Amino acid sequence: METLWLWIGFNALVIGLLVLDLGVFHRKTRAVSVKEAAIWSLVWISLALLFNAFIYMISGQDRAIQFLTGYLIEKSLSVDNIFIFVLIFTALSVPPAYQHRVLFWGVLGALIMRGLLILAGAVLLETFHWVFYIFGAFLVITGIRMAMQKKREMQMEKNPVIRLVRRLVPVTENYEKERFFVRRAGQLMVTPLLLALVVIEVTDLVFAFDSIPAVFAVTEDPFIVYTSNVFALLGLRSLYFVFAGFIEKFYYLKIALAVILVSVGLKMLIADFYHVPAWLSLLVIAFVLAVALLASFIRARRSQS
Repeated sequence: METLWLWIGFNALVIGLLVLDLGVFHRKTRAVSVKEAAIWSLVWISLALLFNAFIYMISGQDRAIQFLTGYLIEKSLSVDNIFIFVLIFTALSVPPAYQHRVLFWGVLGALIMRGLLILAGAVLLETFHWVFYIFGAFLVITGIRMAMQKKREMQMEKNPVIRLVRRLVPVTENYEKERFFVRRAGQLMVTPLLLALVVIEVTDLVFAFDSIPAVFAVTEDPFIVYTSNVFALLGLRSLYFVFAGFIEKFYYLKIALAVILVSVGLKMLIADFYHVPAWLSLLVIAFVLAVALLASFIRARRSQS
């Protein structure tokens, strides 16, 4: 019964925060400034840390470390989403004033999809233990592919998602303010803003297949996996507006993410032979990210001099 109330209370909190975000603070359509986004990023991070303290008080140190490790993994992997969001918004020429609206509904859809995926993953792991090895091998392969991947480009005219949407429904030539749908001569049409939303949703679904197994490597507790995912996603929109302008300067971030995925995958593969403590995973992930960010900063300074 206690677990049920935790699930209900947490989801009620998330719904309240989302309503407050869109209905009060971002009710008017406008471009989000870097200063405002930075403040909101600090708010979301502070809320995640407060929740981590709450987990510590009711469940102890081990579960709190698991949440913090999962949150750090999700937060670092979500930065990779920002690269894609920049490409999508640039390729579709989405006006800055409408980007927050797209990201809000994109995050809302991602929360629902990830909740279902986490539930499915928890059931699979509980029913078939060998799935744990599949998750581990998948993360190792994904990390290696990420390290070898060249600079990504976004060609929207060849994107299969957009081609499918255009085939199914008529799309307006221009943006219709912040609307996703309009009616022309009695015909319902979608706008390019909805195309951007659909591509972002599909993109996040693809990313979820990397990030969710990575958190299951830290803990098989569905509540910890879900809450760490949710808090990382809630701060993703504000983080986008903070980093979108200079995300390319994080030169070594992708290598760091690849190392994290490979290390987490290896941890899953050896879990039955050697248990890696959650605190050690947390230290390794934090160290890898710190080195990557410091190296990127030094590289950026040298390129300017």
